[in-house]
Amino acid sequence: MSRGALLALPLLLWMSAATAAEIRSINVEHHKGRYTVSSEVWFDATVAQVFEVFRHWDLSTQFSSAIAESRDIAADEYGRPGYYVRNEGCVLFFCRSFVRQGHVELDVNEELRAFANPELSDFKLSNETWTFVVDDGGTVVRYRLLMEPDFWVPPGIGPYLIKRKFRNKGGDAIDRIEAIAQEIPAQVVPTLD
Repeated sequence: MSRGALLALPLLLWMSAATAAEIRSINVEHHKGRYTVSSEVWFDATVAQVFEVFRHWDLSTQFSSAIAESRDIAADEYGRPGYYVRNEGCVLFFCRSFVRQGHVELDVNEELRAFANPELSDFKLSNETWTFVVDDGGTVVRYRLLMEPDFWVPPGIGPYLIKRKFRNKGGDAIDRIEAIAQEIPAQVVPTLD
């Protein structure tokens, strides 16, 4: 490696670190069996690029190690796009697979909302909202989840373990989301196929 390349390497590393996705906040609350999760993440990509990643459920397995299977499914009788996600995870020595399936509502490049159907899911309630906002040359995604599992979660440690999982695995996931988003043409115009 040349001397010039060696001198440029720290600058390149600093530049890539300066534009890496960043978890700005994560909050997990638990009350009477219901969990509320909220987070804010900044991505070095346009709103259109980031929105495209989130609206395609088929991409979820590429960025989340907790998602074993995911896909876009046919629209329901009201014309709303559908989704299917199967997660796998362990809490201490208790491991299980759980499914969320439902419909999606969206305002292109602004907001995405997913509602799990309790009859087809392992949740009594699972409503998610992602809001996309231009910020500091990139995109901030504000996420909110309200869920009530239809399976046992160890009492007292559920919120702690959920937050730890988001913190420990979230950094890798947001970096992968950002990388996928940056591969999408910046001027993409989403279609509602």
